Amino acid sequence: MRKICVFSGSSPGRDSHYHDAAVALGQLLAKRGIGLVYGGASVGLMAAVANATLAAGGNVIGVIPQALVAHEVAHTGLADLRIVGSMHERKALMAGLSDAFIALPGGIGTLEELFEVWTWTQLGTHAKPCAVLNVLGFYDKLLGFLDHVVDEAFLKPVHRKILLSADNPTTLLDQLAAQKLPSQTKWINNAQR
Repeated sequence: MRKICVFSGSSPGRDSHYHDAAVALGQLLAKRGIGLVYGGASVGLMAAVANATLAAGGNVIGVIPQALVAHEVAHTGLADLRIVGSMHERKALMAGLSDAFIALPGGIGTLEELFEVWTWTQLGTHAKPCAVLNVLGFYDKLLGFLDHVVDEAFLKPVHRKILLSADNPTTLLDQLAAQKLPSQTKWINNAQR
């Protein structure tokens, strides 16, 4: 993996552990020589992961729509800040630049971005692993709900297994590096079972 896209909140959240986890992830990405692709803001957890990656000597690419440049306070300290025309362009560019995806704690935007790239992996649009950094059990209820969706036969177990989870960055990056995703043909065949 050369670049990982990190989705995260433009808010820092209530607990300082969220910030600490974003910093730890950014530092680890830089240490492993993995570039960060993220939403281009200078606020919240988005800023925490970007600033930590930069401070540790890592490469950061920010991608932000023109309409959000002022609202999310675009990160002017980036050597590579790409301003695009829409949220659709933002997500497509971030996905195209990245080899894997991690969601830190965040709101509906973070969840929407995560679910879209996960769906793209399920459909075979790309073969890129997806994960959540489950800081303080932030994603426990969501992960439990997804298991319920499997139990109710609305999601195949093979597709549920695409979404990885760990409570620390080291374990999560190791899981992403080790995950082997089947080809699109295999996904389609499994989806029909």
